[in-house]
Amino acid sequence: MADLGIRPMTSAEFVEWESEAIEEYAHDISAARGIPLENARRIAEETHRRLLPEGLSTPGTHIVIGEDTAGGRIGILWVGPNPDGVGPAWIYDIEVVAPRRGEGWGRALMAEADRLAREDGHSEIGLNVFGSNAVARGLYESLGYAATSIQMRKPL
Repeated sequence: MADLGIRPMTSAEFVEWESEAIEEYAHDISAARGIPLENARRIAEETHRRLLPEGLSTPGTHIVIGEDTAGGRIGILWVGPNPDGVGPAWIYDIEVVAPRRGEGWGRALMAEADRLAREDGHSEIGLNVFGSNAVARGLYESLGYAATSIQMRKPL
Protein backbone atom coordinates (compact mmCIF):
# COMPACT_ATOMS: atom_id res chain seq x y z
CA MET A 1 0.00 0.00 0.00
CA ALA A 2 1.30 3.46 -0.90
CA ASP A 3 1.31 6.35 1.54
CA LEU A 4 -2.01 7.96 2.33
CA GLY A 5 -2.29 11.65 1.56
CA ILE A 6 -4.76 13.67 3.59
CA ARG A 7 -6.34 16.96 2.60
CA PRO A 8 -9.33 18.93 3.88
CA MET A 9 -12.61 18.37 2.08
CA THR A 10 -13.57 21.34 -0.11
CA SER A 11 -16.90 23.15 0.18
CA ALA A 12 -18.07 21.71 -3.14
CA GLU A 13 -17.11 18.18 -2.05
CA PHE A 14 -18.90 18.74 1.25
CA VAL A 15 -22.22 19.50 -0.45
CA GLU A 16 -22.03 16.29 -2.49
CA TRP A 17 -20.69 14.19 0.38
CA GLU A 18 -23.24 15.35 2.94
CA SER A 19 -26.16 14.51 0.67
CA GLU A 20 -24.76 11.01 0.04
CA ALA A 21 -23.77 10.52 3.70
CA ILE A 22 -27.25 11.40 4.94
CA GLU A 23 -28.85 8.98 2.49
CA GLU A 24 -26.44 6.15 3.39
CA TYR A 25 -26.92 6.81 7.11
CA ALA A 26 -30.69 6.80 6.64
CA HIS A 27 -30.53 3.37 4.98
CA ASP A 28 -28.34 2.06 7.82
CA ILE A 29 -30.71 3.46 10.46
CA SER A 30 -33.74 2.02 8.67
CA ALA A 31 -32.20 -1.44 8.49
CA ALA A 32 -30.75 -1.41 12.00
CA ARG A 33 -33.85 -0.06 13.73
CA GLY A 34 -36.48 -1.58 11.48
CA ILE A 35 -38.12 1.77 10.80
CA PRO A 36 -39.44 3.21 7.53
CA LEU A 37 -36.82 4.88 5.35
CA GLU A 38 -38.65 8.23 5.42
CA ASN A 39 -38.40 8.31 9.24
CA ALA A 40 -34.75 7.28 9.08
CA ARG A 41 -34.04 10.10 6.61
CA ARG A 42 -35.50 12.61 9.05
CA ILE A 43 -33.29 11.24 11.84
CA ALA A 44 -30.19 11.30 9.63
CA GLU A 45 -30.87 14.88 8.50
CA GLU A 46 -31.47 16.06 12.08
CA THR A 47 -28.29 14.34 13.22
CA HIS A 48 -26.20 16.06 10.55
CA ARG A 49 -27.73 19.45 11.37
CA ARG A 50 -26.97 18.95 15.06
CA LEU A 51 -23.41 17.68 14.58
CA LEU A 52 -22.41 19.99 11.72
CA PRO A 53 -24.24 23.27 12.45
CA GLU A 54 -21.54 25.22 10.61
CA GLY A 55 -20.72 22.58 8.01
CA LEU A 56 -16.99 22.27 7.40
CA SER A 57 -16.42 25.22 9.76
CA THR A 58 -17.97 23.45 12.76
CA PRO A 59 -15.44 23.86 15.60
CA GLY A 60 -13.34 20.80 16.37
CA THR A 61 -14.56 18.98 13.28
CA HIS A 62 -12.28 17.43 10.68
CA ILE A 63 -13.72 16.12 7.42
CA VAL A 64 -10.85 15.03 5.22
CA ILE A 65 -10.24 13.22 1.96
CA GLY A 66 -7.72 10.39 1.79
CA GLU A 67 -5.81 10.08 -1.48
CA ASP A 68 -3.17 7.74 -2.85
CA THR A 69 0.15 9.11 -4.14
CA ALA A 70 -1.34 9.53 -7.63
CA GLY A 71 -4.06 11.79 -6.21
CA GLY A 72 -6.79 9.16 -6.54
CA ARG A 73 -9.52 9.45 -3.96
CA ILE A 74 -9.38 6.61 -1.45
CA GLY A 75 -12.03 7.69 1.02
CA ILE A 76 -13.26 10.14 3.59
CA LEU A 77 -12.95 10.57 7.33
CA TRP A 78 -15.08 12.67 9.69
CA VAL A 79 -13.73 13.13 13.21
CA GLY A 80 -15.01 15.57 15.79
CA PRO A 81 -16.08 16.19 19.34
CA ASN A 82 -18.09 13.59 21.21
CA PRO A 83 -21.79 13.69 20.27
CA ASP A 84 -22.65 14.03 23.98
CA GLY A 85 -20.45 17.11 24.29
CA VAL A 86 -18.08 15.39 26.73
CA GLY A 87 -15.90 12.32 26.47
CA PRO A 88 -13.64 10.94 23.79
CA ALA A 89 -13.26 12.34 20.29
CA TRP A 90 -15.62 10.65 17.88
CA ILE A 91 -15.33 9.08 14.43
CA TYR A 92 -18.62 9.86 12.73
CA ASP A 93 -17.86 8.54 9.29
CA ILE A 94 -15.10 6.63 7.59
CA GLU A 95 -15.42 5.18 4.15
CA VAL A 96 -13.03 3.68 1.64
CA VAL A 97 -14.18 3.64 -1.99
CA ALA A 98 -15.35 0.14 -2.95
CA PRO A 99 -12.61 -0.76 -5.47
CA ARG A 100 -9.88 0.08 -2.91
CA ARG A 101 -11.27 -1.82 0.08
CA GLY A 102 -9.14 -4.57 1.55
CA GLU A 103 -5.86 -2.80 0.70
CA GLY A 104 -5.21 -1.31 4.16
CA TRP A 105 -6.61 2.16 3.46
CA GLY A 106 -9.23 1.90 6.22
CA ARG A 107 -6.47 1.18 8.71
CA ALA A 108 -4.54 4.21 7.41
CA LEU A 109 -7.61 6.46 7.73
CA MET A 110 -8.13 5.20 11.28
CA ALA A 111 -4.52 6.14 12.10
CA GLU A 112 -5.29 9.63 10.77
CA ALA A 113 -8.34 9.78 13.05
CA ASP A 114 -6.08 9.01 16.01
CA ARG A 115 -3.63 11.70 14.95
CA LEU A 116 -6.35 14.34 14.54
CA ALA A 117 -7.90 13.49 17.90
CA ARG A 118 -4.53 13.64 19.68
CA GLU A 119 -3.78 16.94 17.94
CA ASP A 120 -7.05 18.30 19.38
CA GLY A 121 -6.01 17.23 22.89
CA HIS A 122 -8.06 14.05 23.24
CA SER A 123 -6.73 10.98 25.02
CA GLU A 124 -9.47 8.64 23.74
CA ILE A 125 -11.48 8.14 20.59
CA GLY A 126 -14.74 6.31 20.02
CA LEU A 127 -17.19 5.35 17.30
CA ASN A 128 -20.42 3.52 16.63
CA VAL A 129 -20.62 0.61 14.25
CA PHE A 130 -23.75 -1.13 13.06
CA GLY A 131 -23.86 -4.74 14.27
CA SER A 132 -24.29 -6.06 10.74
CA ASN A 133 -20.99 -4.50 9.58
CA ALA A 134 -18.71 -7.43 10.43
CA VAL A 135 -15.80 -6.20 8.28
CA ALA A 136 -15.68 -2.81 10.02
CA ARG A 137 -16.09 -4.41 13.45
CA GLY A 138 -13.15 -6.70 12.72
CA LEU A 139 -10.98 -3.74 11.69
CA TYR A 140 -11.90 -1.72 14.77
CA GLU A 141 -11.28 -4.64 17.11
CA SER A 142 -7.88 -5.27 15.48
CA LEU A 143 -7.03 -1.62 16.22
CA GLY A 144 -7.82 -1.98 19.92
CA TYR A 145 -11.43 -0.76 20.02
CA ALA A 146 -13.64 -2.56 22.53
CA ALA A 147 -17.43 -2.63 22.81
CA THR A 148 -18.75 -0.23 25.45
CA SER A 149 -22.45 -0.91 24.82
CA ILE A 150 -24.46 -3.19 22.58
CA GLN A 151 -28.03 -2.63 21.45
CA MET A 152 -30.07 -5.71 20.67
CA ARG A 153 -33.55 -6.43 19.35
CA LYS A 154 -35.71 -9.28 18.17
CA PRO A 155 -38.83 -9.40 16.06
CA LEU A 156 -42.10 -10.14 17.84
